[in-house]
Order: sequence, then structure tokens, then C-alpha cells
Amino acid sequence: MKSIFRIMTSLLTAGILSATLVAQTASAGRYDQEIQSKVTQKLAQKQEFRNVHSSVEDGIVQLTGSVDLYQQKVDAAKRIRKTDKVQGVRNLIAVSSTAPDAQLAEQLNRKLHFDRIGYDNLFNYVTASVQDGVVTLNGETRTPVSHDSAVAIANFMPGVKDVVDNVKVLPVSRMDDQLRLRTARAVYGSSVLSKYSTDPARPIRIVVNDGHVTLYGVVDNAMDKQVAGMRANQVFGAFSVENNLVVANQS
Repeated sequence: MKSIFRIMTSLLTAGILSATLVAQTASAGRYDQEIQSKVTQKLAQKQEFRNVHSSVEDGIVQLTGSVDLYQQKVDAAKRIRKTDKVQGVRNLIAVSSTAPDAQLAEQLNRKLHFDRIGYDNLFNYVTASVQDGVVTLNGETRTPVSHDSAVAIANFMPGVKDVVDNVKVLPVSRMDDQLRLRTARAVYGSSVLSKYSTDPARPIRIVVNDGHVTLYGVVDNAMDKQVAGMRANQVFGAFSVENNLVVANQS
């Protein structure tokens, strides 16, 4: 008897759920024509979306066509998500611009090296790798502003098809900020290492996370790497120092 009751209860629940889903779908679908009209108008307002097309089914907008830059693909989806009664956006827009992966990686990394000069450039480390036009960003930044700046560089680069953002924003810490400054003084206060402060694309990067210091960048020789590690290890307040400096022309 209990088994029959459980079966009947399950069937009743399934029926209620199915009826609810059908009702929700029907409710969303009745606005499709209205949504389509608004989406078409919004896309027509921007010249960069001239080759973007849309269709609507049950409140879900599907975007197809092409744009020149990956950022425009992102912007199109954001613009449509804000449209009244839109339940979601399926973004199938293609990026028409192309570039060899090696060229893209070189251009991106050069721009990332120079990014945020005069602000927290010294305390960020972000690198880009590219495969089939898809950019993967890795590294750590001191602030969300630096993170967003690095992502924007990739998004606006011609030839980029997609961006995978693996960049970590470090937690806010007054102690870490003080440790950053002490480590920078120790490293750049060396007559051997001061030369690395003159080229903004070649600083010894000092990344600090919860008292742990990591050095990144490229140095001219093994002695420079050793001196940088020794001086960082002498800084008060550092729990550990990891020396990831790379010697130029060495694999």
C-alpha cells in the first residue's frame, strides 16, 4: 500500500513539475516577438554590430554573425542581456579578424609588460598564451583595476577569438603592501640590479601574497638572479621567497 502511495505521489509531483515547466516556457515564448523587435533595434544602434543577427525562442536570444573584435562580441551579449524580458543569451558570434598565434602572443605579452606603468606595474605579473586564437591569461595582480586592464588588452586585440581569464586578484593587505615596498627597495637598491628599473618592460616583478614573495621576470645572467633572491630573502616580514626569475637566452 505504501509503495503504491509513493508511486502515485511521484507521478503527481512529476506531473506538477511538467505542467509548471510548460507554463513557464509558454509564458516566456509569448514575448518572443516583442523581444525580437527590441533586440533588432538595439543591434542596429551600433555600427560594430552591423553583421550580427539574432533569433528568439522562449525568451532566449541567439546571436550569430560576425564582429571585428572579441570585445565587440562580449559587448553585444551584455547589451542584449539588459533587454526587458530576455531570459538568456546564446552568443555564437564569430570574430572575423585573424592573426597567427605566435604573433598574437608576442604582441599581447609586450602590451602586458608595459601595462599600468606608473601605478602597480612592478607588483603585477600577467602572461598570455595563444592557441587557435584563444588567449589564456595567467598571473596575479595587486588590484582589480590591474586585472581588468590586462583582460581589456586581450579583448581589444585584433585576431583574438576568445579569452580565458585565469588571472588572480590578490587580497587587500596593508602588510603585503608594506612588504612590497620593502622588497622593491632591497632589490632595486642593489647597484647590480638597479639597471632593471630603467626599462619599464623589464622590471623584476615582485608579487606578494599573504607575506609570501615571488620574483618574476627576465635577468641578464645567473648572478643577477642570485643577488635578487638573496636580497629579497633578507627583507623583514617575508615568510618565504620564491625566485622564478629567468636568465636570458637560457631554456
